[in-house]
Amino acid sequence: MDPTLSHAQGRTDVPLIEQTIGVFFDAMAARQPQREALVSVHQGRRYSYAALAAEVDRLASALLELGLQPGERIGIWSHNNVEWVLMQLATAKVGLVLVNINPAYRTAELEYALNKVGCKALISMARFKTSDYLGMLRELAPELASCEPGALRAARLPGLRTVAWIDVAGEGADEPGMMRFSALLASGGEGDPRVAQAAAGLSPNDPINIQFTSGTTGFPKGATLTHRNILNNGFFIGECMQLTPDDRLCIPVPLYHCFGMVLGNLACFTHGSTIVYPSDAFDPLAVLQTVQAEKCTGLHGVPTMFIAELDHPRFKEFDLSTLRTGIMAGSPCPTEVMKRVQADMHMGEVTIAYGMTETSPVSCQSSTDTPLDKRVSTVGLVQAHLAIKIVNPDTGATVPRGQSGEFCTQGYSVMHGYWGDDARTREAIDADGWMHTGDLATMDDEGYVNIVGRIKDMVIRGGENIYPREIEEFLYRLPQVQDVQVVGVPDARYGEELCAWIIVKPGQTLDDDAVRAFCKGQIAHYKVPRHIRFVDAFPMTITGKIQKFKIREAMKDQLGLAEQKTA
Repeated sequence: MDPTLSHAQGRTDVPLIEQTIGVFFDAMAARQPQREALVSVHQGRRYSYAALAAEVDRLASALLELGLQPGERIGIWSHNNVEWVLMQLATAKVGLVLVNINPAYRTAELEYALNKVGCKALISMARFKTSDYLGMLRELAPELASCEPGALRAARLPGLRTVAWIDVAGEGADEPGMMRFSALLASGGEGDPRVAQAAAGLSPNDPINIQFTSGTTGFPKGATLTHRNILNNGFFIGECMQLTPDDRLCIPVPLYHCFGMVLGNLACFTHGSTIVYPSDAFDPLAVLQTVQAEKCTGLHGVPTMFIAELDHPRFKEFDLSTLRTGIMAGSPCPTEVMKRVQADMHMGEVTIAYGMTETSPVSCQSSTDTPLDKRVSTVGLVQAHLAIKIVNPDTGATVPRGQSGEFCTQGYSVMHGYWGDDARTREAIDADGWMHTGDLATMDDEGYVNIVGRIKDMVIRGGENIYPREIEEFLYRLPQVQDVQVVGVPDARYGEELCAWIIVKPGQTLDDDAVRAFCKGQIAHYKVPRHIRFVDAFPMTITGKIQKFKIREAMKDQLGLAEQKTA
């Protein structure tokens, strides 16, 4: 392997896990039955490994009782709760494919997702804040009102047979045509021989999970992942964090996304650690309260979550001294935020992880002993048992170290494929098994990777290639800046110009002139944003990923209106 080129191979001294999720979890529960496995603070529920394993078996039995067969799909449409993790483990145990459905989805998106993968059953929240999930289901399937639970025949959801809603046992009115989750769970038997029989017929290479990727154009794609994909990725993520059975990981990131269910749940279960859910959806105060009350040693989050926690007006009231590690991921991690997390939240061993749903998801990660300068400026080194390279997007040739190109991953973590879409699978995964991510990256002489942006996000101004991430990192140095996003917008003269959306810290003031004065003489003139807007929030997905395409669209609309008024 030429050391001057941008490619690297992960360590292989620790072997891959060649088991299914169910077999591995049962062995962990048998090894430490009384250790705490799960705490759901907002539900007031706690489970030891033994108790959780018993509930998983009961639910697995209940799912088989519905007539579901290994390989069939079952959706879950919910925020974070005990029921979610029970579904994650029970479906894996008997070979059902769990379909993660974004709680932000509405009727058209839900209809597409359920029909795209042919879900036979759906587990749903009843409602959350202003979202009436059961109401949306009744809108899609009015036939629910006149059918027996489990006997649905809906014109718009032809494959769906069973809907169960997540209830508090004995509370709330019955829903026509739907089962209570508590009743579903109670219908399962202890020691059901069908569970063991189904488990015995499974392979680690069987698809076990479908996650819809949030594309900026077109319909979402169903990334299909196997036991081997996500179990191993969870294990090696936990290894980078040096998790042990004594660790308690606070997970405020959503379970429907890889960050919650793999970097959170599976990283814990593969190390016998304790999972702690502070709330059903992200609430910075609940996170701070939970870390203190549950003495959490780890905390996950996307940068916007950590910013919200650090800047919460009650932040200094809480004792966070039990924290040591965690993961910041999901979007580029601002260096200044990373420094504050380490200093003010006691997370001296926080790690950075990078990846995508299609790679289970993590390809690179820093570790607890990564040098500080590398931890705040890179996404770490290649993960174990994976190969990575950075290539010229036009020629496919591996670029020299230090030069930017498209990041590619090869190895056990690469997805099974996009469900029912061979053509798009072939576009993403080449003939040699390399997943092409669409991310622009560089690799230094030691193998550390830095993500500099998306190929589609790169701005070309008057022939100059500009990476928005570089400008964002620079503007974070302004003391008044809480958060910033930079995008390119069309420009008649230069082709594109830079636009910065800035969120100012509470109690601070900032204007365009001050921003430009800060840039003058510090960065090249063509990197100084022409358009500056001060906003209260960014458009983002439920997982906290900034939707830059929406910022671009909003600016195009604003600039278009301005031009019309001037004319």
